[in-house]
Amino acid sequence: MITPGVGKTHIAVALSVAACRAGFSVYFTTLDDMVRQLKAAEAAGRLNSKLRTYLRPGVLVVDEVGYQPLERAEANLVFQVISKRYEKGSIILTSNKTFSEWGQVFGDEVLATAILDRLLHHCDVVSINGPSYRLKNRLAAIERETAA
Repeated sequence: MITPGVGKTHIAVALSVAACRAGFSVYFTTLDDMVRQLKAAEAAGRLNSKLRTYLRPGVLVVDEVGYQPLERAEANLVFQVISKRYEKGSIILTSNKTFSEWGQVFGDEVLATAILDRLLHHCDVVSINGPSYRLKNRLAAIERETAA
């Protein structure tokens, strides 16, 4: 959680691979893609069918929570997924926001609290802070170029 570029997605992918090797089914998506898919399904009258996409796997990975704020209706769709998976399937989330900022992400403090209540009940939180690996490598390359 927290700082961009420190390997949150990389860790989520590694955990996903380990889950697959252990025999679990895994579905990987970004929050933005999941919300877009759920909204389209809702508009087409197929929300329950699309929800099963996110409820069926043993492990659901939702990447990039907090990069784009959600409207209340979108946040309600996310709540449905989290609520229906609660105590039924594992969820791995990556986020660049602290939990105290999730009210802004989900556009509603009460809804964010309800989501966090379910997520944090049986979880391990891994906070990662440090410099971005992408920027670190790029800055090192720039320094080599300017030193030459």
